[in-house]
Amino acid sequence: MNIPETYVYLVRARRDLWTTMERVSDDVLSRQLLNGPRLHSIKDLVAHVATVEDVWIHDVILRNPPIRKTMPALKDAAWWNPVYAGFALKTLLDYWRLVVQSTLTYLAILTDDELKRIVSVHDAPEERYTVDSLLWHVMIHEVRHRAQIAVLLRTQGVEPPWLDLKNYLPFA
Repeated sequence: MNIPETYVYLVRARRDLWTTMERVSDDVLSRQLLNGPRLHSIKDLVAHVATVEDVWIHDVILRNPPIRKTMPALKDAAWWNPVYAGFALKTLLDYWRLVVQSTLTYLAILTDDELKRIVSVHDAPEERYTVDSLLWHVMIHEVRHRAQIAVLLRTQGVEPPWLDLKNYLPFA
């Protein structure tokens, strides 16, 4: 599989997870289920996954302002803090959908030369990566946190969707 194909899998699995979360009470999605300094609730994880994709692809790779900066409800929220329990799930998913659309547009014009291009992180210019490695980072990061969301839903008595790649592959 290549990056665009893998991303299509992520989009399809996201939609199934979103459908499940939209049927879950706000109390469950907002509940502090994790300890630590950054991510406490399912909503925190949702915002985190969308923001990581937004920042790495739109800010670092494309050097465009992150999409979250265009959303009044989110533009001033500190994306690294556990502040999203008070946000409506719809707001977070609307943001994630905008990120998806923008990423799909970018991936549609992705070339081998673009994948090889070296980019540096704004606040750490010594950190240099290929576009290819950052795109794989974004996708693997999501898979890890999506599994975390599924486990947290299960601990709250919610049956998560079956998100395995095999479920989304065409039969040979």
